[in-house]
Amino acid sequence: MSGSVHTVTGTPKERRPGRPFDPPAEFTEARRHGPISRFTHDYGKPGWLVTGFDLVRSVLADPRFSARKDLINVGDFTIPPAPPGEFLMTDEPEHGRYRKRLQGRFTVRRMRLLAERIEEVTTACLDEMERTGPPADVVTAFAKPIPAIVICELLGVPYTDRGRFQEQVDAFMGGETTEEELVAAYTATQHYLDELVAAKRAHPTDDILSELTTGDLTDEELRGISLLLLAAGLDTTTNMLSLGTYALLENPAQLAAMRAAPDRGVEELLRYLTVAKTFWRTALEDVELGGQLVEAGTTVVLSYHTADHDPERFTDPHTLDVGRQQGGHLAFGHGIHQCLGQQLARVEMRVAFTALFGRFPTLRLAGPVTLRPETADVYGVKSLPVTWTP
Repeated sequence: MSGSVHTVTGTPKERRPGRPFDPPAEFTEARRHGPISRFTHDYGKPGWLVTGFDLVRSVLADPRFSARKDLINVGDFTIPPAPPGEFLMTDEPEHGRYRKRLQGRFTVRRMRLLAERIEEVTTACLDEMERTGPPADVVTAFAKPIPAIVICELLGVPYTDRGRFQEQVDAFMGGETTEEELVAAYTATQHYLDELVAAKRAHPTDDILSELTTGDLTDEELRGISLLLLAAGLDTTTNMLSLGTYALLENPAQLAAMRAAPDRGVEELLRYLTVAKTFWRTALEDVELGGQLVEAGTTVVLSYHTADHDPERFTDPHTLDVGRQQGGHLAFGHGIHQCLGQQLARVEMRVAFTALFGRFPTLRLAGPVTLRPETADVYGVKSLPVTWTP
């Protein structure tokens, strides 16, 4: 085991001025000292921070590290287990039991078949954006409604309720609500989903939630699965669309390159932005990691965003480069917990960006951009004013 090692105290609260797409400076500096650093969690417990691409990937594939919520050890308090159905923060076999029910519904083939509906939704949003005329806010006119309509249709959530869900998801993932507001939004969403599950059991429709009610899952499990899919399907894609638009408007040469190669452009934006930026894993036994001993029970912070900007993996990593030769990224994670909806996100991004910049070739920023705080679970944009030449 090596002796001297870099130390980071607490989670960064902001990014460097003028560098909204780079990881926080504290994490970038930690990566310069090596792929693993000592870390003091915000609540005082000692742990480790992993910022190197290869090392983050190895932890995500290592069964000696647990994703279980109730094992997270960041302070002198106990965290309850993840509710039934919310399988992102569970281990095998519980994780696999839920994931298997959904895998066949999010295949590459199924998501490509969904592209026509995503094109219809996107066209309707852009029609309204064009009708009301410049200026517009990309977040409210484009980035929020497209994934909201798509995921709500997949789950069978009535269209009229999607606005309520967007507000509630913003409340418990946006990083700017009080503890009381967060709990209230989370509880309200759970209550609504309880009613929705009951309605689908009584009167099934053509959607994922109705299909799931025909199995042996309990109402509580169905609520948990629905909550996870809604939160993930709404928030991550919304912020990839808004932050991605911002990045492309700031890099016109890369926007031109993306027009010619949209699939490559989507993958590079995923790497460059990595909006779902950090996750936790807890060691189930003593593990040697990057030359350091991670003791059993210690929680490790995995910085996906810093790993996706690792210069040992990517040439000039802080630059958006659609022509980049190095493939692969961690925007969707890795291993058994790799994002179930990644193919849906890819299709939404490809369709939405192509349509937006095809409809408004003169699109440009029209004022200051308001970013989400670094404390948000998912990084992104709160307001992105744009204009164009009609």
